[in-house]
Amino acid sequence: MSTWKKILIALLVVFLVLAGVGWWLTRGNPAELTLDDVSGTDPILQDPNPEMVPTVAISEPVGWEKGEVPAAAEGLAVSRFAEGLEHPRILYTLPNGDVLAVLTRGPAFGDGIEDQITEFFMSRAGSAGKSPNRIMLLRDTDGDGAADVEKVLLESGLDSPSGMGWHDGTLYVANHDALLAFPYPLGSDKVTGKPEKLMDLPAAGNHWMRNLVLHPDGDRIFVAVGSASNIGERGIEAEEGRAMIWEYNLKTKRPRPFAMGMRNPNGLDFSPWTGELWTTVNERDMLGSDLVPDYLTNVPVGAQYGWPWVYWRDNFDRRVDAPVPAYLTEYARKPEYALGPHVAALGMAFTRGGHLMGEKFASGAFIARHGSWNRKPRSGYDVVYVAFDKNGNPQGKPVPVLGGFLRDDGKTRGRPTWVAWAGDGALLVSDDTAGIIWRVRAPGAKPGAVIERVTKKRLPPRRQLTGQAASFGKEDYARTVPAQ
Repeated sequence: MSTWKKILIALLVVFLVLAGVGWWLTRGNPAELTLDDVSGTDPILQDPNPEMVPTVAISEPVGWEKGEVPAAAEGLAVSRFAEGLEHPRILYTLPNGDVLAVLTRGPAFGDGIEDQITEFFMSRAGSAGKSPNRIMLLRDTDGDGAADVEKVLLESGLDSPSGMGWHDGTLYVANHDALLAFPYPLGSDKVTGKPEKLMDLPAAGNHWMRNLVLHPDGDRIFVAVGSASNIGERGIEAEEGRAMIWEYNLKTKRPRPFAMGMRNPNGLDFSPWTGELWTTVNERDMLGSDLVPDYLTNVPVGAQYGWPWVYWRDNFDRRVDAPVPAYLTEYARKPEYALGPHVAALGMAFTRGGHLMGEKFASGAFIARHGSWNRKPRSGYDVVYVAFDKNGNPQGKPVPVLGGFLRDDGKTRGRPTWVAWAGDGALLVSDDTAGIIWRVRAPGAKPGAVIERVTKKRLPPRRQLTGQAASFGKEDYARTVPAQ
């Protein structure tokens, strides 16, 4: 055999080996469970399957054809409220019915290898590029269900903006690095005043969106801040002020940590049954396609959900290097409801009085699942409804509301991002890669009733000690529990 032939055979062997390695690396870890298996109040949690290389399944956006609309649940109709927008993300409806849409992307990527890889994947998914940094005013003046007025309400002072809220002549906006307040009278077509910075926020990081919600009393603002990493691999110091929800008191002008241990909280709304704050949270990656489910949960003050050390209350992530806090599993909370692994749950809104979604959707929460980039098969790319019982507890499995965003060939027509109620009671859904805001309603439905608040009688105060007497013996004293 000639030397050249040997060299060619050797090169062919090397090529085949590299091709095999490449196939193995790109194959990832396909799911063994259905999405419903890892959803609901009692999801199946598989044993973790740590990945050195993440499972990757990027969906290329191709847009919607003229006249195309998402597939709606039976009894619902979909139309275009606004289109031709540049990457609309968060929606907010003002008390007068005007709709605000934030056109935004994350801050520019750095020069590091990880940043460049992330930018490449986001470019393929249609999420990269310079941020428009603009808030649009959308107004339906003739009541036909489509915005006939589209104006730039605000662009000065914005830097990768996200959450919005309005109260008593002030528009609140969360940039990726600060909470701002702008003077804004309802009905005005332009914000002209200079902003007041209320508080600094940890800048960008792996998760740059900063949603906010005003308390119904108008005296507090809650701001969601995601982590700078997947599992604290950049050092726990880099997570200071992150993976948590902040509360800013408008009277005292002071912020405080409200709840912690949430990798990337997003949607925020108050339960109509109890008045308690709820949120959607994106959980960690690279434990396989079946872990870990994103979730929907209540957020009591002082709550701790365990990130990065644990997930679903008491499941330890052994990849985390940072020392585990003492008593973590004793005080970590279990999320209320799993939304499925890697679905990227973002915007969330509870059913409200006056809605036009019909009886099937009269008592629950609507959630935009933006869609996975690291699960096989892909998950999310839809809007779902989670039913709640009369006491304000989630139940059952997620119910499809809008689908058709993900095509059979793995490409996407669009990606649902946020949900908000229009002034007339229809549900609005932003579709960022398609630049469309969808309007969903049940034709002929009467405005839904306001959900009745759950009230309970208070227990009478204890006037005396009763029951078994305490012995105050050796076994009654607190024991020392070592750090975990």
